[in-house]
Amino acid sequence: MAASSRAQVLDLYRAMLRESKHFSAYNYRTYAIRRIRDAFRENKNVKDPVEIQNLVNKAKRDLGIIRRQVHISQLYSTDKLIIENQEKPRT
Repeated sequence: MAASSRAQVLDLYRAMLRESKHFSAYNYRTYAIRRIRDAFRENKNVKDPVEIQNLVNKAKRDLGIIRRQVHISQLYSTDKLIIENQEKPRT
């Protein structure tokens, strides 16, 4: 993978994770983050430049979908779940 392609993929990965953290619903947020990580891990050994470009294009479309869904989820936000309100244990 060329350096620019690798940097582009990493930037896209970070942008998708960053945007997914804005979901107001806990279940959507955790699912999106888990699914993004799994998809990128699944395709980390792809070497074919054409296939890499196809995957990058798909990820860009998915990033647009995530952005739209985050915006919609913020319009119709709900109360936080009990699991979200727990304090982290002090050490």
